[in-house]
Amino acid sequence: MKHTAIGLMSGTSLDGVDIAYCEFEKKKSFWDFRIIKAQKISYSEKWTDKLTNAPRINSQELIKNHVEYGHYLGKITNDFLKKYRLNSPDIIASHGHTIYHQPGNGFTFQIGDGSAIAAKTRCTVVCDFRSMNVASGGQGAPIVPIGDELLFGQYDACLNLGGFANISFKYQDKRLAFDICPVNFVINYLVKKRSKEVSGLLSDDIDKKYYYDPDGKIASLGSLSVDFISDLNDLAFYKKTPPKSLGAEWVDKHVFPLIEKYNNMPLQDILRSFYEHITCQVKKITSKYSVKRILVTGGGGHNKFLIKLLKNRLESEVFIPADDIIDYKEAIVFAFLGVLRINNMPNILKSASGGKQDNISGAVYEGK
Repeated sequence: MKHTAIGLMSGTSLDGVDIAYCEFEKKKSFWDFRIIKAQKISYSEKWTDKLTNAPRINSQELIKNHVEYGHYLGKITNDFLKKYRLNSPDIIASHGHTIYHQPGNGFTFQIGDGSAIAAKTRCTVVCDFRSMNVASGGQGAPIVPIGDELLFGQYDACLNLGGFANISFKYQDKRLAFDICPVNFVINYLVKKRSKEVSGLLSDDIDKKYYYDPDGKIASLGSLSVDFISDLNDLAFYKKTPPKSLGAEWVDKHVFPLIEKYNNMPLQDILRSFYEHITCQVKKITSKYSVKRILVTGGGGHNKFLIKLLKNRLESEVFIPADDIIDYKEAIVFAFLGVLRINNMPNILKSASGGKQDNISGAVYEGK
């Protein structure tokens, strides 16, 4: 059984849409895959503003954005196929962009109308992967662990360092997965908010505008604030047992007020302390579950200083894969989730995301 599939992924860091065109083949006891082509499409200022402000607009505007964003995803997919002279895939699987994620209140919402993507591309589209799990009492996140299990099973754990850190691993014959803590969502916010300080810290790049901490250079110049780290580590979320998940609303409510409390600290110190917080939280989990071999992906996989801290502090062996896996693993897995969905195979595990049962999740739109 072979399928070609495109995965579309937009994360909370708002750096753009990851597009991965992949081929999957079912073997006897596992799935094989290869990346045919992958690309990141950076957001224009217009779409960055739209997606940033979407949680605060009225319902009519939100629905309009939902449809417009679907057409946008369809257009960039068509452009991608044309640019690389690729045949239409069997499936396009779209994560969309998360606007609300409140599983405790029984809902999650990712914009990017699947019918608009299907109409634009004339392909079968699978989208809205999280809602079924939330409806059945789950967290709706993380949902990539089945891909970790079937595509990257040679590692004891998969750690994704994106807008948030999340981990997936096998424990007592079950695949567990959950969010650990914020990563790039907070780092990028701090660099953008305090951009005036950046040029003085990165003198070799004085004319360049940064919306992230390149290679962790800014944080590497800083000193630790024990009080700030302690306040972060004392947040109630870190005492909860999994399954559990994080969203932008949680950061707004709990992390940003702490950042304001320590706003008088230099940017490099507050970033250095936040990196220490990330390292503490990851180590707490990997030590508790005795994880030995960890595959690290996501944008944080390129952050040399953060990776150095993790390698120095963790008792686990940290593996950094090739760039196409670091950058596109989530898009690859979403393409795979779409393949599982159209074959009526479970694609969300209750052991990872909670809920009453494993789910066959995702809305399907036929483009032909």
